[in-house]
Amino acid sequence: MPGAAAPGDSVDRLARTLAPTLYLQPDETFPLSRVAAVVHPTRPIVAYHLLWRDDVHGAWIPFTVPTDEEVVWVGYDPATLTPTELWTYWHGRILHTDWRGKGPAAFDIQWGKHGSLPRGVAQGDLPKLRSLNLFYAFTILGLPDIWLSNTERKGPWCFCHGYKRYREFTRPLPLDQRLDLVIRTDDAHEALRAVFGEKYSNKTRWP
Repeated sequence: MPGAAAPGDSVDRLARTLAPTLYLQPDETFPLSRVAAVVHPTRPIVAYHLLWRDDVHGAWIPFTVPTDEEVVWVGYDPATLTPTELWTYWHGRILHTDWRGKGPAAFDIQWGKHGSLPRGVAQGDLPKLRSLNLFYAFTILGLPDIWLSNTERKGPWCFCHGYKRYREFTRPLPLDQRLDLVIRTDDAHEALRAVFGEKYSNKTRWP
């Protein structure tokens, strides 16, 4: 890939140093397929694009691409190379939190749909129409959609637990050794298309 960082060079080391740990819900079915780290050339921020194997909903819809792309961002102090703020893409909204003094970057990953949250975010701080309560309700109201999706590929038949378990994020998945691409650019569209495929979601590039 033109412009990709070589293993062990300064850009590669930066992306791996700041690479977050994802905390998955323990019943998550779909694995993380690929990860691309995009280092901004002028701003102290790294984007981590995450390609999940699939989304729990909508797999039965004709021409649906069987992947789910999400993205998180880690802002850092250039002097110390420590995380200072986090952003996440949460169902069309970008969430932000101050991370100074909280240690390595960490994110909670929603069951089935893989929306990303800063680790330990207060549930009441989420947008009202994008709350975890509402998405949990969708796992019940949307059962016919989940069943239809499961006829097209191997996946869950339901979220077969209560809301308390839906909010558990206890399976750690460190990303520092999972990076398939590290690149320094402000426009990674062509690189992501090469790594994720022609029809990847092309989510927001930067917060």
